[in-house]
Amino acid sequence: MKLLFDQNLSPWLCLALRDLFPDSVHVREVGLREAADAAIWDYAARHGFTIVSKDADFRQRSFLQGHPPKVIWVRPGNCSTKAIEKLLRNRVSEIEDFLADDQKSFLGVF
Repeated sequence: MKLLFDQNLSPWLCLALRDLFPDSVHVREVGLREAADAAIWDYAARHGFTIVSKDADFRQRSFLQGHPPKVIWVRPGNCSTKAIEKLLRNRVSEIEDFLADDQKSFLGVF
């Protein structure tokens, strides 16, 4: 499972979740640190990534365009990176099911 963590999430999440999502990267690792959402979207689609973001723009884009790429919208509110890691770990089964479903484009994780 290849996740592409958006700029609004810590790059530390890639390392913290490597046991569950070993091929994941942060946008800054692939030269997209300051990139527009459209560039991130295109990169994820071309390279088989699912975007993980707090950005509502990706949510909207997934509704308008469908997938690829798929989008996981992380919405726990203002919290620590550790709390986001825990949230994703607790929902790993749901995330796996979402990624395996060819019909779904969007998953909100609260």
